[in-house]
Amino acid sequence: MNGIHDMGGMHGFGPIVIEKDEPVFHEEWKGLVYAIRGQLVGSVRATIERMTPAQYLTTTYYEKWLWAKTQNLLARGAFTQAELDERIAFYRANPQVMPPRRDDPQAAQAAAALSRKPVSHRHETGTQHAFAIGEQVRAKNMHPAGHTRLPRYVRGKDCVIVKTYGVQDFDDEMPGGNGGPQPLYNVRFEGRELWGESAEPNSAVYLDMWESYLERI
Repeated sequence: MNGIHDMGGMHGFGPIVIEKDEPVFHEEWKGLVYAIRGQLVGSVRATIERMTPAQYLTTTYYEKWLWAKTQNLLARGAFTQAELDERIAFYRANPQVMPPRRDDPQAAQAAAALSRKPVSHRHETGTQHAFAIGEQVRAKNMHPAGHTRLPRYVRGKDCVIVKTYGVQDFDDEMPGGNGGPQPLYNVRFEGRELWGESAEPNSAVYLDMWESYLERI
């Protein structure tokens, strides 16, 4: 869908400040959210896209993840909104109280092993790629109502096929899992094609794009 989350190519957000000696996590809770994100099933990105613009722009990276996982758990009936509100109110009123903790080394080792296990989204279906490396194509100018990985700023723009990745899961056809597989490509957009006269000299953008995003010129 077209929303505030699709920020590629937008102006006005200021420079990216690179912090010297930046820690992996600035606060402990962010590491916990990272762990939760890796262990609980369900789409994060598609859920985050349901945030209101004001909510999206005023929450941090890990806050977005936490909100999305909470919404997914509510949708699955893991707890109710009333139960969640009650626990939030309790800890706000009693900030000195530590949440319950369960030490289970065996479960921790299993979770760590699962998080390090390579996952392939590639399928050997025999499907042939419609486009060849070096071929000039165009990103479709389409505006899906649901989740999509097709950035708004490249729609209708010409590009060149650089690489193929075989047939892989199509994430647009979520919710909750993987959609029907289709060929996946890496394509190159020239900066001038995207930004016109204001593009930096010799600039280019490389994107991974599924076949349904592309069309012949």
